[in-house]
Amino acid sequence: MGVVYYANFFIYFEAARSAFMRANGYPYSKLEKEGLFLPVVEAYCNYKSPAYYDEEIIVKLGIKEMKNTSFKIHYDLLRDKKLLATGYTKHVFTDRNLKPIRIPDKIRKIFEKYLIK
Repeated sequence: MGVVYYANFFIYFEAARSAFMRANGYPYSKLEKEGLFLPVVEAYCNYKSPAYYDEEIIVKLGIKEMKNTSFKIHYDLLRDKKLLATGYTKHVFTDRNLKPIRIPDKIRKIFEKYLIK
């Protein structure tokens, strides 16, 4: 059909999230070396229009919600200026044993710059 499989939109979310963390000085490899983990505890996507193979897709993201141990990232997927999908992933900061921990202050300060009001 030439249409991108719906579950791949979550891969786009992950790629954008990884690039965001890396661009802000916290690639996942650094987080894990510091004993910090960010499991996805909830994911959602609202599909507006199909994406097609071999298209360039732009993913815009921002922090939608930040609590003591968790945060939610909102995503907009676009082709040119056409909105293809919106969605979010919710994450919890954990230690190596997957026990929830407070969002470290140094990371909270970064996230605050990207809060969507």
